[in-house]
Amino acid sequence: CGKSTIFRMTNGLLQPKSGAIRVDGAPIGGRKRYCGYMPQKDLLLPWRTVGENAALPLELAGGLSRAQRRAQAEEALCGVGLSGCAGKMPHELSGGMRQRAAFARAMLTGSACFCWTSPFPPRISLPASPCRSGCWISGNGMGRPSFITHDVEEALFLSSSVLVVERTPIQTLAELPVPAPFPRERSCLKAPELADLKERLVALLRKQVKV
Repeated sequence: CGKSTIFRMTNGLLQPKSGAIRVDGAPIGGRKRYCGYMPQKDLLLPWRTVGENAALPLELAGGLSRAQRRAQAEEALCGVGLSGCAGKMPHELSGGMRQRAAFARAMLTGSACFCWTSPFPPRISLPASPCRSGCWISGNGMGRPSFITHDVEEALFLSSSVLVVERTPIQTLAELPVPAPFPRERSCLKAPELADLKERLVALLRKQVKV
């Protein structure tokens, strides 16, 4: 319906046929580092170590020594549960570990806005403790993260608000705030107000299904 297409256009990877894209009220044309993007595939460079992959945004931005880049990359990898993996090659990691490495790389872009396409596919779990708090995303200094998911509970657990595609192709989005403060425990999904919101979201999605 165009969700990933919107993300690609927001990051300048695709050009819209008409209209304008603005971030913080300003057009994106000619701007750099205004938005980070993490596609569904990890896209780690196979000839670079995991640490070198994570440090790539710092290398492109310039201004830091190799030792400084290495230190920041190792800290970011540690934050996603990959402590001690900086010297490994991408092929030595599992699919979930590769996704975490890509996540660490995204954090190091330093952008105020982030777009992720299905960042947490099935069977890929984030470090248990910060994930339980519901702040693993919002607590890493990554500005305003936005991600695409088809998992209603994941959207409710990780988000302050959920945008739902009401019709295809996308013309409007329905925004539903999530009435739960951070930090969160997964048990909060059993609260009556979140259970009701889940049913409302599921009902909105079912309207799109054509039999």
